[in-house]
Amino acid sequence: MKRYDQLLGTAPRPAPGPGPAVTVVVRVPAQPRPGAHPGRGSVWPEDLAVPDAPERRALSWHKVADPAWRPARAVLDAAEDVRVILPEGPEHEALRTWLEERDVPYRVSRYWEEAGRVGTVTDTGGRTDLVAIGPDGAAPAAGPWATAARDAFAAQWDALEELPDGDADAYVPVGELVPAEWAGLLPHPSFNPVQAAAVPVVLEGTGHLVVVAPTGAGKTPIGMVAALEAHARGRKAAWLVPQRSLTDELDRELRQWRSHGLRVVRLTGEAAVDTELIRSADVWVATTEKFEAICRAGSLRDALAEVGCLVVDEIHLLGDPTRGAVLEALLARVREDSAATRIVGLSATVANADEVADWLGARLVRTTWRPTRLTWQLPHLPPVDETDWAARAAVRTGAAVRLARQVTGDGGSVLVFCGSKRRVRSTALALAADRGVPTTGVDADDAEAVERLCTKAGVRLHYRDWPYKREAEQAFRAREAEVLVATSTVAAGVNLPARAVIVCDTTLGLDRVEVSMVQQMFGRAGRIGAGEREGWAFLLTDPAERAHWQARLAAGYTVRSRLDEHLADHLLAEVVQERLSTLAEAEDWWAGTFAAHQGHDNVEPLHEAARFLAEVGCLRASADEGRLEPSPLGLLTSRFMVDAELADDLATALRQAPVPESPLTAEQVLAELLSTRLPVLEQAPFTDRARAALRRVLREVEHEDGEPDDPWGLGPVEGPAQDDDEQRPQAGDLARAVLLLAATRPRLFRGRPGYVLGIPVDSMTGILEEARRYLAWLGAQGPLGTVHPWVAVVAGDLALRIRWRALGPARGAGRLLWMCERMATAPHAPDLVPRMWNAARARGIDAPDWGGTTPPGGCVLAPDRYRALLAERATGARLTVRDEEVRVWAPPGAAVRLWNGTTTVLHLADGEEVTLPVPPADPADPSAGRFGAVVFTRGDRLASGWLEAYAAVRS
Repeated sequence: MKRYDQLLGTAPRPAPGPGPAVTVVVRVPAQPRPGAHPGRGSVWPEDLAVPDAPERRALSWHKVADPAWRPARAVLDAAEDVRVILPEGPEHEALRTWLEERDVPYRVSRYWEEAGRVGTVTDTGGRTDLVAIGPDGAAPAAGPWATAARDAFAAQWDALEELPDGDADAYVPVGELVPAEWAGLLPHPSFNPVQAAAVPVVLEGTGHLVVVAPTGAGKTPIGMVAALEAHARGRKAAWLVPQRSLTDELDRELRQWRSHGLRVVRLTGEAAVDTELIRSADVWVATTEKFEAICRAGSLRDALAEVGCLVVDEIHLLGDPTRGAVLEALLARVREDSAATRIVGLSATVANADEVADWLGARLVRTTWRPTRLTWQLPHLPPVDETDWAARAAVRTGAAVRLARQVTGDGGSVLVFCGSKRRVRSTALALAADRGVPTTGVDADDAEAVERLCTKAGVRLHYRDWPYKREAEQAFRAREAEVLVATSTVAAGVNLPARAVIVCDTTLGLDRVEVSMVQQMFGRAGRIGAGEREGWAFLLTDPAERAHWQARLAAGYTVRSRLDEHLADHLLAEVVQERLSTLAEAEDWWAGTFAAHQGHDNVEPLHEAARFLAEVGCLRASADEGRLEPSPLGLLTSRFMVDAELADDLATALRQAPVPESPLTAEQVLAELLSTRLPVLEQAPFTDRARAALRRVLREVEHEDGEPDDPWGLGPVEGPAQDDDEQRPQAGDLARAVLLLAATRPRLFRGRPGYVLGIPVDSMTGILEEARRYLAWLGAQGPLGTVHPWVAVVAGDLALRIRWRALGPARGAGRLLWMCERMATAPHAPDLVPRMWNAARARGIDAPDWGGTTPPGGCVLAPDRYRALLAERATGARLTVRDEEVRVWAPPGAAVRLWNGTTTVLHLADGEEVTLPVPPADPADPSAGRFGAVVFTRGDRLASGWLEAYAAVRS
């Protein structure tokens, strides 16, 4: 059986036998100052402080992989501190004996890879400034790079300290620290050293608290004690986690609480809010975004006021570019009133924990204890052409395969993290090939083939929309698989420990992976759940990036505010929640943010954000320039949690677009603008197989004469289509094709299929859900007149069809789906909407325009609420367009919108039939002469012309 490197012809040559030591005298050239640009890789990272303290000790620290290596005698004589890290294996026994005979301190690691030295002693025994020298005659580094190398060596040396025989004495029975009745609610009968240090502080008072400990140290029981303490005081507890997968895991851990009578409710972005259930719950488990959405909604302010403890898991994600701003705005709101709500933050190790705790006014409990020893390394990889992405990826894959072979050969398990889904699949195939499974010619985009072959090799795959991820988790936990290849989801949301972790990529998609994420990945190594006390972690980087990553890992993760990147959104949220009503109050709010605490105290960006919100119509114009009052558009923008700048860009583009002439054209316009204005859609990654299918979708739609509802007869996609200049997709094209599939071929999605046109449906979910949020925001603006009527009608219909795509709803289904949602109410919608929809369609009902006041089966509304809902319909509205006039009757209070091209006017109905003139069009408008009218009620609408297609389901 050939190994992976033998298959590629890159197997390493045998190591040379022992030979005489070679002494090399190195002169350190002058180093470029930080910030200079002499070549790639030499610029000190802007976000790291430049270390400038000189090293005065006579150091000679060595990392050794070659068993024939021996230090020069002059070095041993001159250095006051000599240290050596080397492998544990028998081939290095002679070297270890040699070092022992000369009283040279050394530490060993079973899977040691690095080589090089850092110090202030030359080979001849002379002194020099601190310098770091890599293997194979690599150019030496001085200045901050050498300091980073020294600090990295020190961290590795400390991590390799000899393990004690046991630390059972440090564990404390839970009954000694908490009330006896809580013991059955905690996961273990004793507290580990981290928990034993933090729990007494939790119970001493009700002030804010931040607990900082390494990943895997067991912070969850600390949060449990904090939640139980709040419950004992008669208050609710809210537990915030960064990802939905973590709410699943925490909800499982709290299952025991329910059996003891505590009411635990789980809230995520996908779950509807049952206000009564939330009000009655003792503990909420929520994603940060869902909790913020509840805060913005306003209907649960009385329940929010009962929250006595806010447990924030992964509070260091304050610095996360995606989630950090939401978390900071939320904490800034809560921290002001510590008497009402206590913050208990649980954090991984961060460099500026004191700064975070000081901002919150919190007591800090910090420890470095972890149940297993963890050693991280940055193996040296051979250099390749930096412009050849494939060659660079191949080198990292080869290194991952070699390391995995070494660890699994010792009976260990390995987690391999990759930066993209395609890298997960290709790396898994490489690992399978190394383990003797033929993979030559296998399409990495063929999920079934990849799963079958990798499973045979004891390799499993995991990422968010991998169809076999649950089976992969079970197999890896049961040790039926030795290797799990995954994206960052396993690091952030699924507890799957292993002996070793290999991080293959330093980017996630197009973005550089955060140091905190790398640390979280490392933390999966050697976790106590794996039954081992040691863990090894490897970060594979291109040679040009290695020094940068060594500096970042040595410095540790520093939390930096991200609020200024989304300032307008969060200023609007505070205004909508009536926490701010003047610019002066906004300045006070800004002064209390983590951003201001870190020195960003200039209020001009705040004023710019307020001006922007006023200009785009989210804040009302006021005679008092310092007054901040949300407009109806601002209320919608905050409620739907859309990015104000992206939303304005989208709305502006739609205002400038000519009025379409057909439903298909309208849906194409919306798909085009959404896919090029929203980054999630524009940058959506797809496999080659998916690209080929989606390009064919675009061609079909663009050349479609009719609009049949049956799916295309595209057949299976055998491989990528031939690229040419016309076929090569532009940014956003693939997401546009997904939206058009959902809009024009709804039957393809009926019944929750795993694949559509050979594309995993889960890979489309992020696109469809992001688009749905903005479409719903556009649709809700119909009565406001802030978008053209055609936009509101089409977007509102499409948003509902995307949400309920598993029902296969065709164009025009939005009104009936809206009625079903309202009759079901939000908490019961997932179960009742499909039932009512199917019942209505079976009876031939295609719109919510039935007579009578008897609620249909499945409606949970009380009779009076159902009658009120009937009154909200646009049923019975009459629109007759003739000779540039509109004869209209609409229910009292309804908004009647008339248009001629892009020009629109508003008329408020009073229950009388009236004749209204169509407004004059702008002569420069290419869509002048395309006129019509629409009636908007509180949630319903009816329109004339081609928009009548959205009045009822079209079979």
